[in-house]
Amino acid sequence: MSSTLPRKSAALLVQRVVDQGVSLGDCLSAELDRFDDRRQRALVQELVYGTLRWFHRLDAILGRLLSRPLKRRDRDLHALLLVGLYQLLMLEMPAHAALSETVEVARQLGKNWAAGLVNAVLRNAQRRSDELLQAVNALDSARWSFPEWWIRRLQSDWPDDWQPILEAGNRRPPMVLRVNLGRIGRDDYLEQLRSAGIEASASALADSALQLRQPVAVEKLPGFAAGLVSVQDAAAQLAAPLLQVADGQRVLDACAAPGGKTGHLLEQAPGLEQLVAIDRDATRLQRVEQNLQRLGAGGRARLLAADAGDPAQWWDGRPFDRILLDAPCSASGVVRRHPDIKLLRRDADIPVLARAQLRLLDALWPLLAPGGMLLYATCSVFKQENSELLQAFLARRADVRESALPRDLGRPQAIGRQLLPGEQDTDGFFYARLQRI
Repeated sequence: MSSTLPRKSAALLVQRVVDQGVSLGDCLSAELDRFDDRRQRALVQELVYGTLRWFHRLDAILGRLLSRPLKRRDRDLHALLLVGLYQLLMLEMPAHAALSETVEVARQLGKNWAAGLVNAVLRNAQRRSDELLQAVNALDSARWSFPEWWIRRLQSDWPDDWQPILEAGNRRPPMVLRVNLGRIGRDDYLEQLRSAGIEASASALADSALQLRQPVAVEKLPGFAAGLVSVQDAAAQLAAPLLQVADGQRVLDACAAPGGKTGHLLEQAPGLEQLVAIDRDATRLQRVEQNLQRLGAGGRARLLAADAGDPAQWWDGRPFDRILLDAPCSASGVVRRHPDIKLLRRDADIPVLARAQLRLLDALWPLLAPGGMLLYATCSVFKQENSELLQAFLARRADVRESALPRDLGRPQAIGRQLLPGEQDTDGFFYARLQRI
C-alpha cells in the first residue's frame, strides 16, 4: 500500500468532520480497516487527531499563506493543506517526507494543478514558521485552538482556571485501565503488566485505576479478552463507587452505551437483584452487550433500546434503589480524547442539551424509591449543564436533597463537584448525588 495513502485518508477524514459534521467515531474505524500495516494505521490516527486538535490554529495560519480562499469544490485540498501544516509545524516531521508525500496526495485527489500550490504553501510555512505562529497568537481561537464561544464560556464559568482547562484539552490523553477488582487485585494486575513489559502506575483518584506510561494495543494487555481489565479514564471510574450499589438492589443505568459504567456497576455488586441498562440507540446498545460478554457478565443486565426520558414506554412500575444518569452532554470535558468535538459543537447546543438533561431528570426521578439515590454525571465543564441545571431541579422539588460527595473529589459547586480536565491527569467530569426523601 502506498506510503501516501495515510495522508490521503487523514485529509478526507478531516474534511468529513469539518465540512460534513460527521463524528470521528462514526468514520474512523472503517477507514483504518483499509490498512493492514499497524504503522500506517497509527499515522492516520496521529494526523487526524492532531489536525483536528489544532484545527483553529492551523486554519488561521493557512489563511495567512493563501492569497485567496480555495473554492468550495476544493475543500479536500484545504483539509490536505491543514494535514501538511500539522506535520511541519506541530508534529515537526522531517520536511522532505511531509512535503513530498503531501504534494503527491494532491495529485491522487485528481488535482495535478494543485501540486505546485501545496508545495509552495508548505515551503512558505516552513520558512516563516516562527513569524506565523507569533502572528496568529493575537487571536484567542488560534492561540488556544478552540472556538471563540467555548473560550468565552470557560472564562465566564471558570475565571481562574480557563487557561489550564484549555491547555489540558490540547494535551494527548493517557491510556487508563480499570482493573476488575472482583477478579484480581490492582497490585497483582500491575505485576502482570510489568511481567509483560508494560509500565504503569496506580491512580490516587480511583482504587481500580492504572495509568499506562505509553498506550498499547488492548490485545497486548494481560487478560483483557478474559475481562480482567477495561479501558476507562480514572474520572469515569468514580461513577460506580459513588452510586454506592450493593447486592440485592435494583439499579437503573440510563443512557448506558457504550457500557463502561454498566460493567463497573456489575463488578462492584455482582449480586444485584437487577440492573436495567437503557440507551435509545440500538446499535450502541450492542456495544454494551459486547462489553458485558467480555467481562463475563453477559445476561446479567436487562438491556433496553428505549428513550430513558419516556418511562411509560419501558418501565414496569417497580422502583429503583439506585439510578445512574450519565446524561448526554457537550462532552467538553473529554475533548482531549475527542478533538472533533471542537468542530461539531456550537454555542447554541448547550441550552438545548441542558433542556434535554432536565427532561431526563424530571422523567427518572419518580422511578426512584424513597431513600434511594440518583447519581447525575456528565463529562462536561459547562455549568449550564451541571450545577446550574441541578439548582433549577432542586428548586422545584420538595422530595430531593443533595447527598454529599467526598471532599477530596474535584471542586465544590453550588450543587455537586467538578473534576476539571487535567487535574490528576484525568478527563473533566461533573458528579452530583441526589437522595429521595
